[in-house]
Amino acid sequence: MESVIGRFAWSKAGRDKGRLFIIIAMSDESHVMVADGELRRVDRPKKKKLRHLVVTEKSAESVAETYRNRRKPLDADLREAVRQASAADESV
Repeated sequence: MESVIGRFAWSKAGRDKGRLFIIIAMSDESHVMVADGELRRVDRPKKKKLRHLVVTEKSAESVAETYRNRRKPLDADLREAVRQASAADESV
């Protein structure tokens, strides 16, 4: 399930419903840690159930690559990736 790290996910439940996040870690079989660099920072990611997310096929390659290199991405990197993905979704 490592392949979900770096993928974009829309929240479909909770206070953050409708918000776009990036999956930054797996917590267990049914939970992931998500962040967007704004509401949820890398230092304080949100633990979400997978069933409360719509995981997309698109991924933030720069963020995924950072994690593969065993480093933490910057909040600015997450914000930029989410901004670009949101703009791409709105233009479609």
